Amino acid sequence: MLRLRLTPVWGVPVGYFSCKRTFSSALGTFSDNRHPTTDNRFRLRHPIGTVYNQAMTDSITNGKTNPYRQLPSVDKLLKTERVLALVEDSNFPTAFVTEVARERLTLARQSIQQGQNPASLENLAEEVEREVLALTTGNLREVINAAGVIIHTNLGRAPLSLEATRAVEQIAKGYSNLEFELESGGRGQRLTHVSDLIARISGAEAGIAVNNNAAAVFMILAAFAPNKEVIVSRGQAVEIGGAFRIPDVITQGGGKLVEVGTTNKTYQSDYEDAITPNTAMLLRVHSSNFKVIGFTHTTSLEEMAEVAEKHNLILADDLGSGTFIDTARYGLAHEPTVQESITAGAQLVTFSGDKLLGGPQAGLIAGKKELIAKLKKHPLARALRLDKMTLAALQVTLLHYLRGEAERKIPVWQIISLALSQIEQRAESWQQALSESWPGASTSEGTSTIGGGSLPGETLPTRLLSLPPLPERSPDALMAALRHNSPPIIGRVERDRLLFDPRTVLPRQDEALLDGLRALVK
Repeated sequence: MLRLRLTPVWGVPVGYFSCKRTFSSALGTFSDNRHPTTDNRFRLRHPIGTVYNQAMTDSITNGKTNPYRQLPSVDKLLKTERVLALVEDSNFPTAFVTEVARERLTLARQSIQQGQNPASLENLAEEVEREVLALTTGNLREVINAAGVIIHTNLGRAPLSLEATRAVEQIAKGYSNLEFELESGGRGQRLTHVSDLIARISGAEAGIAVNNNAAAVFMILAAFAPNKEVIVSRGQAVEIGGAFRIPDVITQGGGKLVEVGTTNKTYQSDYEDAITPNTAMLLRVHSSNFKVIGFTHTTSLEEMAEVAEKHNLILADDLGSGTFIDTARYGLAHEPTVQESITAGAQLVTFSGDKLLGGPQAGLIAGKKELIAKLKKHPLARALRLDKMTLAALQVTLLHYLRGEAERKIPVWQIISLALSQIEQRAESWQQALSESWPGASTSEGTSTIGGGSLPGETLPTRLLSLPPLPERSPDALMAALRHNSPPIIGRVERDRLLFDPRTVLPRQDEALLDGLRALVK
């Protein structure tokens, strides 16, 4: 029998107690059989100062009640058949697999802290295997867009033309004349590959391309309005997307925002009255992803050009999406074209490369030669410049417009211009292919949207494949399973039906889509 002395923090003994059973732990050797004189209450103080009560002590010292001790060691986890195969059969580095195993064990401990049961050795091994394979195969991959959103921001926006993808491959796999002048043998400028094309297609004097349209707007503000006033209609001081707010961009670009007019009405005189000796620019921001309707009045770009010319100011037009083609010919609302902005008198026009243009991510600027020349020499030109693969894709995309073949070659315009009869045929063929494996499969009328911050509220008629949910599996659960398909399939759910739009599914993806849907009912 062992006698232990109880001593409080201040060091004065308060008594002794006897024990019949002892435990050993990091706290030392102590008993769980308390002496009656202690009134069944006592405290043990850990050397580092943490106070434990008896229940906590039992949890720490008794492996059967301590969930943390039910987790395997790293070494034991590494010796499981699944994890061992990653190193021996798949030849993944041992250090890498070990690091992943430690991370999974850390997450398992955190789960226990949150009240969950300890993960089994088998489950942990599966998690390690899944994580290693996910990290080594990469997360960025092709998906099937059956959601009916043509320019889907979350799905990479515009798909490139076949010719553009070939150009990217050709330039990426070898050397190129990116900054080399073949005629003289001297150093060249990378922007020459697209600058003249931007100018010729838009009708502007010159052009330049940067990383994206947000960068294009930021660049013109930094170049032409540092510590100067930039006048914007109050109804256009908006957030375009991804926290891209015009007031913030103007401020970060070094300019001083001056709002004129009201949310719904701004007149030419509002711009005139706001001009001071410190004004540098009038900026129009096209509402490419929202509409203001009803009791409204907007100052035309021509009227703004008159004011800018009279006061020797720069007129910049941020088109957002931007297009070279009149969207009205396809039954959509008219989207201002880049050519129209140049004709109306805008000295700088900014627009995106990966939306209605149908190319890679880029921000294009078309405008006056002397202004573009200044932009090319600005320090931001190097910080925001495009890489060789983007330039290759953009050059070919612009050539499609120059050759008059954009609507035949560029996927975005191919999709927009699809005849409803063609879409109906594909939807019906899908339905017939699934009629036996998926009872209740049918087709229904629907609409496709443009997306990508372009033509807000505008839709195109389409025909949808409509599937009922499977027994004991909700539509959301089925959509989650499709997202884990290879390749992932993205559709939409309406009124408890799974809907898939042929308009946005590339023809070469039909069989993969049907295989993924059939796999759900096996």
